[in-house]
Amino acid sequence: MVLKTMPETSAPAGPLWQRGWYRCARILPSPNVGPRPERADIDLLVIHSISLPPGEFGNSNVQRLFTNQLDWEEHAYFQDIRGLKVSSHFFITRTGMLWQFVSCDERAWHAGQSSYRGRPDCNDDSIGIELEGLEGDTFEMLQYETLASLCAALMAQYPIQHIAGHEHIAAGRKQDPGAGFDWPLLKRNLAAPDRYFPEAL
Repeated sequence: MVLKTMPETSAPAGPLWQRGWYRCARILPSPNVGPRPERADIDLLVIHSISLPPGEFGNSNVQRLFTNQLDWEEHAYFQDIRGLKVSSHFFITRTGMLWQFVSCDERAWHAGQSSYRGRPDCNDDSIGIELEGLEGDTFEMLQYETLASLCAALMAQYPIQHIAGHEHIAAGRKQDPGAGFDWPLLKRNLAAPDRYFPEAL
């Protein structure tokens, strides 16, 4: 994949975490980032799904969207999101490949208008994880394996107490990852107690 101004780079060797960057991810910094509020507790993981155009996989459009390099003229659907500036900390492809766009120490733009565990604006204190897929559809086992490994690493590094879908933090506005996401499998893979997950699960 060739990007116009931000070429793909390898994660630095050394510690597993370095200033919020995860050594096991492919690093592609996004300009859509900001500082977290002072003393923010990074205690929430938010799981999303995304594909561009919807239902098409294996291209570089998500990476281009998160780095403001998407060609709005390339597909009719892109006109619906023209000018959108968003990002996520992580993106997991259908093959299980892991990308990172924003340091976990910083604020990515993934949640939008949201509220969870009694707090508004989940971007302030959450880490966003996008799965390549279509909301309501199923995901690949390789994605679940990468997701479980990533969540475990995040839970060891940050004071994570909650794991939810975009649909749980923006109820009525968002529906991803949707009914096709296997929450019981993630629970088993993480061996995490029920208190980490939304009550409805």
